[in-house]
Amino acid sequence: MKAGLKILIHASTWFAPVLVPIITWLVVKEHEIRKLSLQALVFHIAMVVLIGLSAVLSFLLIGIPFLIIFGLMALIAPIIGIIRALTDERFDYPIAKWFIR
Repeated sequence: MKAGLKILIHASTWFAPVLVPIITWLVVKEHEIRKLSLQALVFHIAMVVLIGLSAVLSFLLIGIPFLIIFGLMALIAPIIGIIRALTDERFDYPIAKWFIR
């Protein structure tokens, strides 16, 4: 069940990036799952902000590389998290791991 919840949290990127981590954090009492839920939530919010800023700055051309980098990061990080959850390895989201310990 633990691996299934981790996979659900990581996969929520594509269908409910805010709702699933919040519900999981409220329902599950296990510290590791709650921590991962908060990391996922912070990561999703940070990615929305960073991609939004990059999109605005892309009109000045400086935002295009950042848009590509943050877009790839938002796509690849959850996939790595799913793979690590399947192999029962620890995964901390980039950016969020510094805020949620």
